[in-house]
Amino acid sequence: MLFVCLGNICRSPTAEGVFRSAAVRAGLGKRVLIDSAGLGVQHIGWPPDPRAIQAAKRRGYDLAKIRGRRVTATDFSRFGWIIAMDDANLQALIELKPPDVGGYLGLLLDFAPDLGTREIPDPYFGGPEGFERVLDLVEASVPGLLERLQDTLGDQ
Repeated sequence: MLFVCLGNICRSPTAEGVFRSAAVRAGLGKRVLIDSAGLGVQHIGWPPDPRAIQAAKRRGYDLAKIRGRRVTATDFSRFGWIIAMDDANLQALIELKPPDVGGYLGLLLDFAPDLGTREIPDPYFGGPEGFERVLDLVEASVPGLLERLQDTLGDQ
């Protein structure tokens, strides 16, 4: 499971942390490779934004050890699921994806259709409330994603 946003310091590490916690609680922590990456190069090696770390910590998630990295061509074969945070990142991933590689490529909010939005907004240029909003949206999406993943793992 690879979560992707532009810089890999706000949305995708938040999704990684929340999903990792849910996967561990569901007993899948050892069965699923979970990571996050960005499409940009400006934050490679950086920890998540301090506001993302603090907001996540208040809800019981630890993002402090995550470091920004860029999506690579090998990610498409390493991860059966690649989940984008917004349409622009999804489109970029579609363009990067090698034609001979399968797997799931889609938006995180597709797993929470009742929310009425498809994109997780980038909180980087706003205040702390944006990071809380990201967490709200990610937490609402993860149960549906986890259920779908469990359905596919049940076949293995």
